[in-house]
Amino acid sequence: MKPRGARERERARAKAAGEDAEIMALKEISSNKCFGGFQKVFEHDSVELKCKMKFGVYLPPKAETEKCPVLYWLSGLTCTEQNFITKAGFHQAAAEQGLLVVAPDTSPRGCNIKGEDESWDFGTGAGFYVDATEDPWKTNYRMYSYIKDELPNLINANFPVDSGRISISGHSMGGHGALILALKNPGKYKTVSAFAPICNPVQCPWGKKAFSGYLGSDVTKWEAYDATHIVKSYKGPSLDILIDQGKDDQFLTAGQLLPDNFIAVCTEHKIPVVFRMQQGYDHSYYFIATFINDHIRHHAKYLNA
Repeated sequence: MKPRGARERERARAKAAGEDAEIMALKEISSNKCFGGFQKVFEHDSVELKCKMKFGVYLPPKAETEKCPVLYWLSGLTCTEQNFITKAGFHQAAAEQGLLVVAPDTSPRGCNIKGEDESWDFGTGAGFYVDATEDPWKTNYRMYSYIKDELPNLINANFPVDSGRISISGHSMGGHGALILALKNPGKYKTVSAFAPICNPVQCPWGKKAFSGYLGSDVTKWEAYDATHIVKSYKGPSLDILIDQGKDDQFLTAGQLLPDNFIAVCTEHKIPVVFRMQQGYDHSYYFIATFINDHIRHHAKYLNA
């Protein structure tokens, strides 16, 4: 690793040469050829989260010759960047459709915050895609801004992408993240989809625990990160939302996901949503792998239009 002074001089030289300093900031961790493209993992120093972060990026064969649209995937509780890229089986469809797929981690890591590793549904692996306002989380736990701004800027600077063609998807906590990012930023994403999303976090145990810790006791602050509340005031372009939900999902039964609340508000406000209840499927990556090709095609329909 270069000493800090040398790195700063290199960035200054790059800036003077008209290059984006972001280009100097990525470290490749792994690279594996897959369906003619490459599944890579990179690490970088996040300004927003103030720690090192990893993300996966799948470069389809098309990326060798032209710019590609980008699908961002947000994973769920306890996950890292590895879960989706190793378990979902999305690569063949992404290669065929020419989509570059980015899969970030789910929280800051190694921040030495007291309590960050005490539970699986809060802290490490459970950033909930919000910008925390409460101590001691507010310095590092800014996953909303990381996914909305810092990560896309990094991707746009370093990879052959069409920054005007992006969409977003995710699972469980990540499905919540995908929905709120699309709904809070009209026009930014061409479409959105989700597997078993946490649709109404202000009403479920996971959401109440996370939001009270990250955002404090004011429930109106929570509602700013709740898809069922945000969709009431959505005024942007049609998103054509696609949601798959396993009927035998233990967390659906436990009242953690609450899709009916979201669907009811979408129906009331005439927001297009296709909600598919899948008989016999649970909350796992076996469920995701079964229907991921449908979701890739859904995104490609809008990204390649």
